[in-house]
Amino acid sequence: IQISDNWPGYSLDLFTYPQHYYGDLEYVLIPHGIIVDRTERLAKDIVQDIGDNDIVVLCVLKGGYKFCADLVEHIKNLSRNSERFISMKVDFVRLKSYHNDQSMQDMQIMGGDDFSKLTGKSLSTFLLFSFPLCLCTLFFLFYKDIVGTGRTMKVLLNNIEKYKPKMIKVASLLVKRTSRPDGYRPDYYGFEIPDLFVVGYALDYNEHFRDLNHICVINDHGKAKYRV
Repeated sequence: IQISDNWPGYSLDLFTYPQHYYGDLEYVLIPHGIIVDRTERLAKDIVQDIGDNDIVVLCVLKGGYKFCADLVEHIKNLSRNSERFISMKVDFVRLKSYHNDQSMQDMQIMGGDDFSKLTGKSLSTFLLFSFPLCLCTLFFLFYKDIVGTGRTMKVLLNNIEKYKPKMIKVASLLVKRTSRPDGYRPDYYGFEIPDLFVVGYALDYNEHFRDLNHICVINDHGKAKYRV
């Protein structure tokens, strides 16, 4: 779904949101209900495409946790109602690539460091979380809800691909149209949006706004209020 550059968004008066953010937002870009519906559609596309493969999910924290949790739950629901059980295992990695609303040149990768266990073979039964992340046919990477220039994603993918998992697929809720495109597109994404700094649905500005269910555009007052 493509959201145009001249899309005015939805008035904040049409929705409920935490009172402590009153005065900090411009408008609602994507309401929560539309996010849920689109995520369910992505889950159906993924289930249709994976065939007989099992999945290892690498959730990129912190901004990706709600999208990852909702998408995984939709996939599980589809699995319960189908003839084939889809085995899924989840691990987490954290990236830090922003200071305030500016992208940093150097990206920090924290956690999920034992990628060697992703070396691809086949997995026919579900492994409990206490077991290693080994021998998986299909590896899904959930980004932190949003892909901008793609630079951060490429750095992370380069770190993972050297361990040669059999397949890597990237799912992102949002893709930004930026002035610095590099041609990168995730395999699955929910919305293409203008080059705006957005918050909500676990996307933050200096750790604020994660508790906002809708995806909104932050205003200058909000940036100044929570700037570090």
